[in-house]
Amino acid sequence: MTSDRIWPPLFERLKTTTGASDQDLQALAALPFTLRHYRENQTVLRDGEQPSECCLIADGFCMRAKTIADGRRQILSIHIPGDLPNLQNLHYAAMDHDLVALSDCTLAFIGHRALKDLIRERPGVGDMFWRDTLVDAAISREWIVNVGQRSTYNRLAHLIVELRERLRLIGRVIDNTFAIPLTQEQLGEAMGVTSVHTNRILRDLRIDGVLELQRGTVKIFDEHKLQELAQFDGRYLHLSPSA
Repeated sequence: MTSDRIWPPLFERLKTTTGASDQDLQALAALPFTLRHYRENQTVLRDGEQPSECCLIADGFCMRAKTIADGRRQILSIHIPGDLPNLQNLHYAAMDHDLVALSDCTLAFIGHRALKDLIRERPGVGDMFWRDTLVDAAISREWIVNVGQRSTYNRLAHLIVELRERLRLIGRVIDNTFAIPLTQEQLGEAMGVTSVHTNRILRDLRIDGVLELQRGTVKIFDEHKLQELAQFDGRYLHLSPSA
């Protein structure tokens, strides 16, 4: 994978959400990086690990997750091309969760020292990253509400709409069809329900003509019904610099 394919999803997102300048983005693209490839379900970073690099998802999907003592896992967030899922490690040493590849993926790793030097040289890059971590926190708050307060049908619909809006931002949605490589078990772990319950919800949504999830691809058939179920207010995604 060449560098001209690594940066566009990140730059497209940052231009839209932060109003990032071309000069700041060019300076970011000039940083040295190391490409690493991961297989589906491979752990990228483990809880307790102390990474010296931040990673950019160049291709594929990753997730943050926590596993409790009895082996049950909660998926905390889903990350798509252009995301920097461990940017917070610039400011604290150890991972407090796992970062796992949801699909085969390619990640670009950039050293902390190089990033910190760039932030000192170009404060606009620091502002850009600060806003990005604030948006990440806003998404985390919405996930707490989703798992804690919405019904399971609303929960799944909301998750689907959020991922669609984030993927649309980087040009990965075509005719309301897009990839999300999550199994039914993983969807259940993201929603806090069993895979059996998730299967029932997906079956009902398919029968009702709302959407279909098959082989990692979502097809939306009834936007009105989906929006009714999702009760989606996308303000928390802060999709413009003034939002």
